[in-house]
Amino acid sequence: MTVTLADVAARARVSPATVSRVLNGNYPVAASTRERVLRAVDDLDYVLNGPASSLAAATSDLVGILVNDIADPFFGIMAGAAQTQIGGPGDGSGRAGGEKLAVICNTGGSPERELTYLTLLQRQRAAAVVLTGGAVENPAHQAAMSAKLTKLADAGTRIVFCGRPPLPEGDALVAALTFDNRGGGRRLAEHLISLGHRRIGYVAGPPERTTTRHRLEGHREALRAAGLDAAPGGADGSRGPDDQDRLTVHGPYDRRSGYEATLELLRRAPDVTAIVAANDTVALGACAAVRDQGMRIPQDISVAGFDDLPFSVDAVPALTTVRLPLFEAGARAGRLAMGKENPPPGGIATIAAELMIRGSTAAPRG
Repeated sequence: MTVTLADVAARARVSPATVSRVLNGNYPVAASTRERVLRAVDDLDYVLNGPASSLAAATSDLVGILVNDIADPFFGIMAGAAQTQIGGPGDGSGRAGGEKLAVICNTGGSPERELTYLTLLQRQRAAAVVLTGGAVENPAHQAAMSAKLTKLADAGTRIVFCGRPPLPEGDALVAALTFDNRGGGRRLAEHLISLGHRRIGYVAGPPERTTTRHRLEGHREALRAAGLDAAPGGADGSRGPDDQDRLTVHGPYDRRSGYEATLELLRRAPDVTAIVAANDTVALGACAAVRDQGMRIPQDISVAGFDDLPFSVDAVPALTTVRLPLFEAGARAGRLAMGKENPPPGGIATIAAELMIRGSTAAPRG
């Protein structure tokens, strides 16, 4: 059912003229009244810019790209690549052709902010929305996301996930491009085990993120396969079932987290011979913490990351990591959002991860 400005006015208990003033921002309105109107707009999912009858199948030249942190190269690379396919090269004349205006929406990792941006893009009748990176594993948020994306899709907006698994109810999506985080985590741990490491610490990302869970699951799969999922306990040879939890510290995907979590790992288990970091940025912090403790990489302790961000090869020593084709994935997401490429079979494509072995990992000292 179409929501009108009069419906919003009735919900907010104000006149239609007051609703118009709030939405246009061209007349002073009491703060409490403004808040009531905006709450009614949100509750009713009112779409701005004219009667719904003229907007039912219409979309604008706007495309939203949602990222957790545009300063993080992981998101910046994907967003930039998507924009190359959305903006288009133009003809150099300054005239608009078939291009769209890509707008980067920085959520800061906030589920509430993610929903807010989707609401704003709905009101602007966005032609497409690309959501990048891992999702929050919260049933209430997933349900809210599913409902919001369905409304966007029903209005003609094309929805693409990039580096993000589909929602349980994913019918609204054009496509979901997912990274093989689990496989990458497994291969990285297998590499360290093959070198002879038996005590491997893990600096994980936020526990509520899908990316965190999948990478950690792959890591622990490899440990279980090698019989390292629990370490010897007391003198009687008993095993500690919670050892992997003790060897895992969660935190944000940033350098400071890598530094502090590594110090905590070394305090908990000074016998670790290798540390796997949630991503390359976290790995830089881990390397700094290891050096500040007077240890050498990789002679005393090995360090590995994930993502293969541009600086990884320039670290000293160069960082062993798992390469995700971020630019390629972002560009493909942009083409899918613009309808330039057919969706994969079933709407879901898993993008392979590649192990990059460099100088930051070596066999543990005997």
